[in-house]
Amino acid sequence: MTPKLSIAVVEQDRERALMIVDGLRDAGDYDVTVIGDVVGLARRLVALQPDVVLIDLESPDRDVLDALTMASGPADRPVAMFVDRSDDAVMRAAIEAGVSAYVVGGLSRERIRPVLTAAIARFHMVARLRSELAATKAALEERKLVDRAKGMVMKAKGIGEDEAYALMRRAAMDQGKKLGEVAAALITAAELLK
Repeated sequence: MTPKLSIAVVEQDRERALMIVDGLRDAGDYDVTVIGDVVGLARRLVALQPDVVLIDLESPDRDVLDALTMASGPADRPVAMFVDRSDDAVMRAAIEAGVSAYVVGGLSRERIRPVLTAAIARFHMVARLRSELAATKAALEERKLVDRAKGMVMKAKGIGEDEAYALMRRAAMDQGKKLGEVAAALITAAELLK
């Protein structure tokens, strides 16, 4: 059994907050908490640690976006923002603050589920891309270390590239380490001996 999705709803108007909560009840079985005041929003979101944040604002201001950024980086959780009116600068700032879905034209009860689903799907897609980018960067850094260490081994032993690589690979296997770890150790040792 999967745990209930916890959703923090940021809405200052009581009637609209009730409409959102009813819409969420229609959409599924969620654990919903309403935050009725944007003052202290970052602190409240950090304390709640919701799975999803749903924000309904007439027109988002910089303070709300800053609070959202402080409380929840883009890698933390999906954020869906409904606004009545917006401009390009505010929309860009919202997306940079980690908003997964930015919907202009206000919120209606029947739009809650599809927007929530889209925000979660987009969040997971972006998280996967971030993970792939981090893995690619790490692989590139490891490759640079291996190439640098391989050059040092070639120079020290007077051997070719293939032989140096095979020697480092064998050392890694013998020690039960990754090739990048052996390369980093070689570089550190060489710097200490300078």
